[in-house]
This record gives sequence, structure tokens and C-alpha cells, in this order.
Amino acid sequence: MEKKWILPAVVCIVLVVGGLGYFFWPRNAPPPVAAAPPPPVPTPLPTEPETLHPVPQATAGAKESTPLPALNDSDPALLASLGDIVGAQTVKKYLLPENLVRRIVVTVDALGRPKLAPQKDPVVPVPGVLAVQGDELHATLDPQNYQRYRPLIAVVRDLDMKRLTNLYFHFYPLFQDAYQSLGLPGHYFNDRLVEVIDSLLATPELSAPPDLVRPSVMYQFADPALEGLPSGQKILLRMGPENAAIVKAKLTELRALVTAGVPKP
Repeated sequence: MEKKWILPAVVCIVLVVGGLGYFFWPRNAPPPVAAAPPPPVPTPLPTEPETLHPVPQATAGAKESTPLPALNDSDPALLASLGDIVGAQTVKKYLLPENLVRRIVVTVDALGRPKLAPQKDPVVPVPGVLAVQGDELHATLDPQNYQRYRPLIAVVRDLDMKRLTNLYFHFYPLFQDAYQSLGLPGHYFNDRLVEVIDSLLATPELSAPPDLVRPSVMYQFADPALEGLPSGQKILLRMGPENAAIVKAKLTELRALVTAGVPKP
């Protein structure tokens, strides 16, 4: 904010000092020799932050020649393209069909932060309720809870990550537009995606189901260190070590693909 008023302030000071010199200069003295005006200093343009992991402008395949729809009209094209990869029924079962690009962007960004907004999640909520062992005073996450995630994890396990990454690259301008609309102009969504993947891969591995507390309606991890983890890490802990291992393996594969850099011509 300060940079916006520095230049106007300097200009005002120069004008005021010049005006005072005109009114208080002795009238019987010879007029001062006007000095050559200094060359104008160009106003520096705002610099874009460094892009660490640029995505290709185009990818191989038939999608390359398909023009992108507008962000607000992108749901049918993106859903159809995802259906080509995982099947139309899978898309219908697990993904919400409205504002999909924006939902993905908001959720990816939030997975690396303390809070997640469930109402903006692109995925249909996992059925069932959280299974716990114990009572209100001392509860432990029940390993039976991990079964709730099995159908979705099966889809994740079978994902063709190369095809999914090519699809992501094709639609990337829309993801970038949606990311900047969050109030983050100049920031690069693919860099944020890599940051979040790294955060998820750093999720601690527990030797036993974690203890829980219930200070209000929702259960929380009893260990403050676990409760203070980013929201994405807590999701992986809740789904159990076997499911989390499958997700981490796919994330590792995705990270390698989206950080490979722009292919050389």
C-alpha cells in the first residue's frame, strides 16, 4: 500500500517547494538559472513472482486442438473429459457437477491450511459416520472407520496419472483463473499444488489409531500436535495408514508429472 502514495507525495513536495521558491525569492535579484530537468525515472512495473513449476502451454493428443470453454461454462467439458479417464458413472458417483474447477482450486489450497470448507469440496462426502471406540471421555478412532474410504480409494488406486495430468495441463488456464479469483493475483496455481502435495506427503505415520476428544459436536484429535496439522494431513490420518499409503503413492506420481517442466521442442 505504501508504494501507491510515495510517488504522489514526492511530486507534491517538489511542487510545493517550487511554489514557495517563486513567492519568497527576492524580486530584485536576478532570476535563477533554470537547471536542466532530471530525466524522468520510469515507474517500476510490479514483478510477477517466480514460477517454480511452469506447465506446458499445450500437450500432445486430440485435446490440444480443442478450445477451452469459459470458466463459468467449463463443467460439461471437464466432466466429460474426466469421464473418458475414469468412466462416466464414476464421475457421476463421486464428483459434484457444478463449479468443479473452482471447487478443486479452493479445496487444493485449503488442504494445506488449518481449515477445510466442506461446502466447497468437489467430491461427494464419504458415506457413513465417524466410527470411534470408547466413550465421550476417552475415545479412539475405530479402524473400522477406514472401510468407509475403500470404494473411493479403489478409484484413486486405478487412476492413470499421465492421462489425468495431461487433462490438467489442458484445462490449466481455467485453474489459474480460478486461483487468482481467490484474491491471489500473480500467484501460480501449479506451484501451490506442489506445495500442498508436499504437505500431504509429509503426513506423519501413526503406530496406532489416534485418541480423540469431543469438546463440542465434532471429534478432534486429542494430541494437540495432530489437531494442529493441516487439514489435508488430518484427512489422511482419519482414512487409515493403508488408504493413506495408496494416496501418497499417487501423489508422488502426480508430483513428478506436474514438476517435469515444459518439454523442449
